[in-house]
Amino acid sequence: MPLSANRDVFITCAVTGSGDTTQRSDKVPVTPQEIADAAIDAANEGAAIAHIHVRDPKSGAPARDLHLYKQVVELIAQSGVDVVLNLTAGMGGDLTLGSAENPLPPNPSGTDMAGATERLLHVRELLPEICTLDCGTMNFGEGDYVMTNTPSMLCEMAGQIQSLGVRPEIEVFDSGHLVLAKWLKEQGLIDDPVVIQLCMGIPWGAPDDISTFNALVQNLPEGWIFSAFSIARNQMPYVALAALAGGNIRVGLEDNIWLEKGKLATNGELVKKAAFIARTMGYNILSPQDVREKLKLQKRWGK
Repeated sequence: MPLSANRDVFITCAVTGSGDTTQRSDKVPVTPQEIADAAIDAANEGAAIAHIHVRDPKSGAPARDLHLYKQVVELIAQSGVDVVLNLTAGMGGDLTLGSAENPLPPNPSGTDMAGATERLLHVRELLPEICTLDCGTMNFGEGDYVMTNTPSMLCEMAGQIQSLGVRPEIEVFDSGHLVLAKWLKEQGLIDDPVVIQLCMGIPWGAPDDISTFNALVQNLPEGWIFSAFSIARNQMPYVALAALAGGNIRVGLEDNIWLEKGKLATNGELVKKAAFIARTMGYNILSPQDVREKLKLQKRWGK
């Protein structure tokens, strides 16, 4: 893998995600106040972008409630801390089949399938600078859950995101997802600059070995801007690997709950460690305003 000459990187912090990490760490933010505080802490440690999911404040379960998103955005805006907001649009594509022998009807526990307009309701109402677009369908875990994003759903969501003037961050979990991203671009549904997140090491997607990562990077079209991350113990090695390949950095409790062996992390601590690694390697950490200029973002939230 050739080393990139680029020495400017930005850090995204994925502060909570939608996994069952709340059962394994009391540092994973759950309430709107906790999620906002985590994003603010991450920004103060060097994260230019906060990637936001919301959770049910009582159960900690993943949610896509507009009111919860609105609370988080307003709390961050009121803090006066500058950070680029990246709201997930992945919720609403969750299919859990009944069983191996009786896949239909789907299991209502873990199934949440919604149309494109409903999945983007919070994006339309709050107009973040970035929202995610999960560019494909993939098995998750060892049971019957499938992350479900069909080509027609992706076309409709991409078109709506484009019409809102929000920059989509294309989530690529496997090589075929990159093919779909290129196809959406060919359809005129994604504007330049195209922003990609390479999501590595997630079963059953692209493994996080260097050869697979390099293959994805080498297949990115010229001019596309990418970040990359891996999960669990490989989160920090990917801070260095992503930067060396010419990409940007993502850390956060969505992907890894440990600061070091035996020590649970906060989001701010993960960002601080990532920034230290990058700076030690000679990289400049971009500010939120730098990122807005680089990605041609429109800031409208918080006004």
